[in-house]
Amino acid sequence: MTITTEQKLTNFEFWSGAKDNASKLSYEQLEQLEYILEDIYPNGLEDTTLNDIMWFDFDIIKEWLDIKDKEE
Repeated sequence: MTITTEQKLTNFEFWSGAKDNASKLSYEQLEQLEYILEDIYPNGLEDTTLNDIMWFDFDIIKEWLDIKDKEE
């Protein structure tokens, strides 16, 4: 059985490394990311996919949000 829910990215419960990365973003940045992801994935995405994006593609997310590392 598949159950689909709609929720705000700011309320999503990330896990593992994605949880750490999400904690580095402000509420406003998470809202901005939600709009970006809605454009890229207009039909939505599975929770595991969302978690993997936050965990393994965090450098890309930082680019989308124009976040510079301190070393740059």
